[in-house]
Amino acid sequence: MSTALKLITAIINYFHDKLIWLTKFLGLSLNDKQLHFLVIGMIGILLFVLVHKLFKYLAKYSLTAISFIYTFTVLVVFVFAIEIGQKVTGRGNMEFQDIVEGLWGFMVAFAIYMAVVTCVYWVRKFSERLR
Repeated sequence: MSTALKLITAIINYFHDKLIWLTKFLGLSLNDKQLHFLVIGMIGILLFVLVHKLFKYLAKYSLTAISFIYTFTVLVVFVFAIEIGQKVTGRGNMEFQDIVEGLWGFMVAFAIYMAVVTCVYWVRKFSERLR
């Protein structure tokens, strides 16, 4: 987990340094809060547009797909928060494999859920034909 966080931090720091250089090059005197406001705002609206287009497309076919993506996204944030909390409090070990296993547990549980839903669908469809 520590290695993954260091890699993510290195990537973020790289882009941070490039952004600082760009703002100085352009003669902008933005403080840290203003940069956060602009960068997160731009990333957020770009992400919103992409997610909105994806969800509009998926809504034509399956609300389940949208629910899955949303749930998975919330779980990613949740398991990272748990692991970071363990690191901060010292109550447990912060490990990337814990995140992987937790999300894998959801994937297996979701596959079982979808299998049950599919079976119920086909049983109902078959029983309607028998009537």
